[in-house]
Amino acid sequence: MQSVKHTLDKTPWWLVATIALFLLLGWHIIADESYQKIANTLSQGLLTTVGVTFAAFSIASIAGLFIALAGFSHHRIVREMSRFYIEIIRGVPVLVLLFYIAFVGAPEIIKLYNWSLQYPIEQGWLEKARTRDFTLLWRAIFALSISYSAFIAEVFRAGIQEVSKGQIEAAQALGLSGWQRFRLIILPQAMRKILPPLGNDFVAMIKDSALVSVLGVQDITQLGKVYSASTFQFFETYNVVAFMYLVLTLGLSLLIRGFEYYLRRHDRQK
Repeated sequence: MQSVKHTLDKTPWWLVATIALFLLLGWHIIADESYQKIANTLSQGLLTTVGVTFAAFSIASIAGLFIALAGFSHHRIVREMSRFYIEIIRGVPVLVLLFYIAFVGAPEIIKLYNWSLQYPIEQGWLEKARTRDFTLLWRAIFALSISYSAFIAEVFRAGIQEVSKGQIEAAQALGLSGWQRFRLIILPQAMRKILPPLGNDFVAMIKDSALVSVLGVQDITQLGKVYSASTFQFFETYNVVAFMYLVLTLGLSLLIRGFEYYLRRHDRQK
């Protein structure tokens, strides 16, 4: 009796309920012809959603690392610029930044490009860029990258600060250069702290990628809006939209939880 009670207490009922919901929606998609048609239509936007997320997150991670490193610079002006960027970008909603980059930033970037390369363009060596050459898809990726780079920079900063100063000083005493200390001592240890929150940011970006539909990018949300408006099957369509996002986000969240559990267990065994 005690073992049964212990099992019931330890059972993650939220996970049981989630699996039951997945099975219910999955059964509808398999058994119902209208759900099958909706799923086939929306699956065309699944690749766009995943592609936008991977591209934006990769750019944001690289930018976030450099911004975080700038925050540790010996030069105060570089540190202040890093802090300024992080605070300003984190204070702007993703949707607002998306509109700003798409309709303000992109035209200005094109103007800057044409101005800086005016001579080769006039000589006919290069073609003059047009605003439409900067597609809405890449404007969306660029906006998401900028937005998340500030949050990811904070993740890198926190992870780097977790590394013991004693180890860094010991590496410095051994004559290792700044790059060698970062590559061999700081980064390997910091990544153990950084990877779980980075995974959470990736899951959050999958959800925020739905915002690119406001620019007409053909992702899951946009195709769902178009399909439901043309067929008036709002209930069925948005059930499938939610199901697709839940598969992506909850699947990744469970993987991240498993990875965190592995790291904790590995640390206890040391």
